[in-house]
Amino acid sequence: MRASNLFAPSRKELPKDETSTNAQLLLRAGYVDKLMAGVYSLLPLGLTVQRHIERIIREEMNALGAQELLLPALHPKSLWDVTGRWATLADIMYQFRDHQDRSVGLGTTHEEVITDIVAHSVTSYRDLPLKVYQIQTKFRDEPRAKSGLIRLREFTMKDLYTFHADAADLATCYDQVQAAYRTIFERCGLKAKIIEASGGAFTKEFSHEFSVVSDAGEDRIVFCPACDVAQNKEIARVKGGQLCPNGDGTLAEAKAVEVGNIFKLGTRFSEALHAVFRDAHGREQPMHMASYGIGPGRVLATIVEVHHDEQGIVWPASVSPSLATIISLGAEPAAAALYRACEKAGVPVLYADRAGSAGEQFATADLLGFPVRIVASKKTGAKLEWKRRDEDTLELVTPAEALKRLTALERERYAR
Repeated sequence: MRASNLFAPSRKELPKDETSTNAQLLLRAGYVDKLMAGVYSLLPLGLTVQRHIERIIREEMNALGAQELLLPALHPKSLWDVTGRWATLADIMYQFRDHQDRSVGLGTTHEEVITDIVAHSVTSYRDLPLKVYQIQTKFRDEPRAKSGLIRLREFTMKDLYTFHADAADLATCYDQVQAAYRTIFERCGLKAKIIEASGGAFTKEFSHEFSVVSDAGEDRIVFCPACDVAQNKEIARVKGGQLCPNGDGTLAEAKAVEVGNIFKLGTRFSEALHAVFRDAHGREQPMHMASYGIGPGRVLATIVEVHHDEQGIVWPASVSPSLATIISLGAEPAAAALYRACEKAGVPVLYADRAGSAGEQFATADLLGFPVRIVASKKTGAKLEWKRRDEDTLELVTPAEALKRLTALERERYAR
């Protein structure tokens, strides 16, 4: 992509109410646009980042044997009345009447809808386990939409729903998904801690949250820096400053962003919606269920909170919309030749072909945060200046070596 063709409107003046780092940087760099509190538009660069996050999620969900589908966002009140959640989630669910005077709502979550489908589609133990997921828009009337893209009223969510013949099979799957979630966050450049937490408004069971330590977080967690001990402070049996139960050191306390969660739902929804099957002996049994969520937009925002400096965003290569910015300082033929070679090789790069001083070009490249900055100049002659966004070291490389490195980086980010 040439910078002259890129729609990424940058900003110098930001909304006065925008105090979060992720929103400030994403707005300044032209990744997103704010419509109102809790509602943002993803512009081309922002959408590309989110698509990379979704690709990683899909790869790991598909590896579990899950199948992707897409459920509607508009739900009838009658379905939610069966589980009683039309009333219990009324404070966060957008509920209204249509032109036929029927009560409908915008989906905050989809347990009712998917369980209703499975209830009239699955009848035998031979059809279980079943794993289905979607990546879809959710709506929640958040009373305190804030922290940029971390807490929104309209957002994208990946839901995985699994159905099992018994609790033992559910437990096995639950552990497999937990491992897959670890991999997803690692591939996105995040170190997520698994936190034991309350099930909140969605289940009476205890759940597990995947939380990333960050000052942008709204939760407080107690954790051991040396092992996996971690709990949400609301339910923690330990406190920061105490010795880790495993004897691995002193527990710490910090703010954290929840980037994913998993719930064992048991038979609560299957019993209410009559999602039953016949076992090997012909007896009717309720299905055992679990729900697993990740917010790609929240992951995007958290990556920015974790990976940035005073100059701008520092994207991990796995999700960056472009692998490099190519800048010409009086050496347009060399810069253009590398750009064309990258295009031919299928390597996404941004050619900074707009007028501007070296300082302005470098500042824009740092703000956008792509992994590599490549400069062609008369001073370096036949070689190019190669600089990683997360390093201060400058290298001189040949155009062939630059292309080789970028091609390897592109292959790397698609490797599981």
